[in-house]
Amino acid sequence: MSNQSFVRTEMLPEQDPPASTVGVLGWLRENLFSTWINSILTVVSLVFVYYVLSNILSWTFLSVWNANSLTECREIMMATWGTTHGHACWAVINERWQQMLFGFYPPELYWRPILALVLLLVALSPILYAEKVSSKLLYLTAAYPFLLVWLMWGGSIWGPLMAAAGFGIGYLAYRFLLPVAGGLTALIAAFLLPVLWWLFLAGPVAGAINSVIPIGIASVESREFGGYMLALLLGVVAIGCSLPLGIVLALGRQSDLLIVKYLCVGFIEFIRGVPLITLLFVASLLLNLFLPPGTNFDIILRVMIMMTLFSAAYMAEVIRGGLAALPRGQYEGADSLGLNYWQAQRLIIMPQALKISIPGIVSTFIGIFKDTTLVSIIGLFDVIGLSSAIRADTAWNGIYWELFAFIGFLFFVVCFGMSRYSMYLERKLQTGHR
Repeated sequence: MSNQSFVRTEMLPEQDPPASTVGVLGWLRENLFSTWINSILTVVSLVFVYYVLSNILSWTFLSVWNANSLTECREIMMATWGTTHGHACWAVINERWQQMLFGFYPPELYWRPILALVLLLVALSPILYAEKVSSKLLYLTAAYPFLLVWLMWGGSIWGPLMAAAGFGIGYLAYRFLLPVAGGLTALIAAFLLPVLWWLFLAGPVAGAINSVIPIGIASVESREFGGYMLALLLGVVAIGCSLPLGIVLALGRQSDLLIVKYLCVGFIEFIRGVPLITLLFVASLLLNLFLPPGTNFDIILRVMIMMTLFSAAYMAEVIRGGLAALPRGQYEGADSLGLNYWQAQRLIIMPQALKISIPGIVSTFIGIFKDTTLVSIIGLFDVIGLSSAIRADTAWNGIYWELFAFIGFLFFVVCFGMSRYSMYLERKLQTGHR
């Protein structure tokens, strides 16, 4: 018997892959039912998810939206479903949602915090999406801190304008003194002159101008602030101020000047070693003891300062980690280009350090925003404090889950948004290893 070989002279047409390996079936088979153990775990997980979601969804949607009290809610539930178990009473949110959002802010002035929130989003757009938004909006970004104060507290417009003038005075002093007296003298003058202006001249000048040209809106006392609006206000100020202050502290901790280094190290370690609630008690009860008699230091301003300092200490350590992660060659490359310290930090070192630190920075932002709820302990009626006040009302005494579910949803929206933007920014800047 002779052996014969066969060589194909034409290619066979391509065949479609088996239906069980592509599409939805292929994905399910590969990811959920690849082995018998994974199949069992998948089935058990689906049963558990169904059990949880079915109860949550039924509690959420099979609910009462219109009632004047918890008792009336329960009566409606009994008449409709025959039981009060497994049904939410959203009527409390329907009745008190404005109070939970705005606190005791005058209802006829709700347009002011709403306008402040809209302007905040517009002012952040050239920073968060610089390539998609006109750079002219940076003027609004620079003016927003002063607009925020004026819109929220009201009063004469000349007060915020005189506060903004202090920064202009510092800038002009630095520009004029730099070629004459040197960098250090110009820097000291740029710091001292605005402080002197704010302490001694800004108030009288604003009052004098307002007596001649009175321009302003109705004033609102800080005791009328509350609800989720207060949490947003404290969070925005703490986040916006802690990042630049944290950068300065991180650079100061690595400084070769021993006094600067030890001051920054001492501040960071002290703040990180003390709970935030302790600092809030200091702001609420003890800070006035160190001020001149008769000084009226707004409680919300005191809380803003303490929360900013607390966040800045943690921010400094996050940024210091980013600086430590940079290879030594980056510093040597900046030196080889002949850049001075500040040029190297601005153009080479700090952009890379901030890019590395994005996850830590955003985590710190989310943490300090959620920590704004601690102000309820010192007597400020944030959204948690208002929920306690609502439950103290005899009409809603005994209601819990609906209030806290609503509060959790409000915080989740902002925190989830910051988290998603962090992920977008990391992808955009290609942070990390591919």
